Amino acid sequence: MANSNSAVLYCRVSTDKEAQETSLIRQEEELRKFAQEQKYFVRDVFLDQHSGYSVEREGLLDMLDFIKMNSITTVFIQDETRLGRGNSRMAILHMLKKLDIEVISLNDGGSIRLNEMDTMMLEILALVEEYQRKLHNAKIRRGMRRAVEHGFKPEKNLKDQGNPEGRERKEIPMDEIVKLRNNGLTYAEIASTLRGFGFPVSKATVHRRYMEYKERLGG
Repeated sequence: MANSNSAVLYCRVSTDKEAQETSLIRQEEELRKFAQEQKYFVRDVFLDQHSGYSVEREGLLDMLDFIKMNSITTVFIQDETRLGRGNSRMAILHMLKKLDIEVISLNDGGSIRLNEMDTMMLEILALVEEYQRKLHNAKIRRGMRRAVEHGFKPEKNLKDQGNPEGRERKEIPMDEIVKLRNNGLTYAEIASTLRGFGFPVSKATVHRRYMEYKERLGG
């Protein structure tokens, strides 16, 4: 059972030179002591010897996976630059905020203190993401509505959705793809519509299958 104050430590130096290893060890020792003083249970430590401008860091990626799988509430760092620099720092802070993770900085003596510009940027990122999600959902709903208006009958292809015989879900309902395409829907709209009805299909797959269908007719 996860401790409600479960935390991980994240330590980073910029290069893999041996001289940097001492700094990495010191970071871990100082953070472990600080976390214990704050009454946190340290579940694991993640280390990187890599530039902060990149997000392709093994330690960072392992930490994010561990956080999601183990109900971690807090990440301890030496200072905000250990998470990253430039755009990568903002991307990582945004991701941790979405996961509801508190970031505690040794230099700040508690929760990380962001300047006004950083705070505003995180608010903008959250707002943009929310509207992207709303736009995506609106496109799916519109596609589903247009598909039904043009004769798409999802109950013919899905179990427990109006078909008393309970037919198994078809991998991709080719007849419906053809019907929707003939009625003027784009490949992207058809793919969004099918995903809304439970078919895991991409725009590229719809296009490929439709072209294969046309080739078969031509042959």
